Amino acid sequence: MIKALRFIIIFIVGLCFLSCRSESKKVEQFEKITVDKNLSKNKTFKLLSKYPELQLFKSEKVESSTRTANIIQEAGFYTRFYGGFYSLEKKYRFFQFDDYKCKTIYNGDTINIWLNNHNGYFGNGVLVKVFNNQFLIKDIDPKTLKGEIKFIKTHPNSQKLVLNGTKFQKNDSIYGFIDYNTDLDSLVTKNFKGYFKTKIK
Repeated sequence: MIKALRFIIIFIVGLCFLSCRSESKKVEQFEKITVDKNLSKNKTFKLLSKYPELQLFKSEKVESSTRTANIIQEAGFYTRFYGGFYSLEKKYRFFQFDDYKCKTIYNGDTINIWLNNHNGYFGNGVLVKVFNNQFLIKDIDPKTLKGEIKFIKTHPNSQKLVLNGTKFQKNDSIYGFIDYNTDLDSLVTKNFKGYFKTKIK
């Protein structure tokens, strides 16, 4: 009887361990890139070329003469409040950010696409890691010290990355579209969508 009980306990613990490992793999899973060779002809890129690149803080060195991104992030959450006759009601609130820039760095066999609005102290964008025709999105943690970069664990609901190709070298022009939705926690949802272009460094 004791042996059977011990076997059942070990079996349950083993199942819990395997489910935790499969869940962590699911969170860190790379997704397939969509390729659109005509993406650079999108009218958004013509519009971006008409405007100068953003300078998000005074001492920032601007690396592009024209805008590198047209991305809107909407972060939304529900608040609870008491309405008429003390009834508990929910109200959806959201904030929009549209001051994103793109910087792309070729690092070994991986292309790191930074879509961020770092103002010298913090940013709330994403890092897109591109490897072997696949991609992984990591959310930048805005709660950092000056000069520090950290990432937060999120729960993606949907993610799509479109690029103008799959094989790139340094100094190549890269055009892209991102559509990303994730839960930052049980209350806050992040929608991150738009176009970007830059040269790979």
